[in-house]
Amino acid sequence: MTTAREIMTPDTACIGEDDDMLTAARRMAELGVGSMPICGNDNRLKGMLTDRDIVVKVLADGRDPSGVTAGELAQGKPVTIGADDDAEEILRTMGSHQVRRLPVIDGHQLIGIVAVADVARALPDRPVGDLVDAISQS
Repeated sequence: MTTAREIMTPDTACIGEDDDMLTAARRMAELGVGSMPICGNDNRLKGMLTDRDIVVKVLADGRDPSGVTAGELAQGKPVTIGADDDAEEILRTMGSHQVRRLPVIDGHQLIGIVAVADVARALPDRPVGDLVDAISQS
């Protein structure tokens, strides 16, 4: 069975928990991504930050993006997948949490991200269609 380690995008860049939203937005633009993991000073994953978070939770609220840190927007325990978890677990986790990207953890170390596109390239059409349906429900 295919594992997260086999289909993930490795070497994922992080935004630090103390980095401000202006820095985060610039980094996302430089990398051409819409989300980044938030990594703590203790090298542990604190959450995920999306471009939508910056717009909705910072700009739309009239907050100064240079005065809001990534750590302030990290909420609860991040949804992750283990590096050796199989495709079935990836699909189940993405679907049940309605997420399009899953940080891949080996022990406590972030080693990559599995995105819906990674799943689509690695798995047959039917499970991928079911996943898209699950994460697209309101």
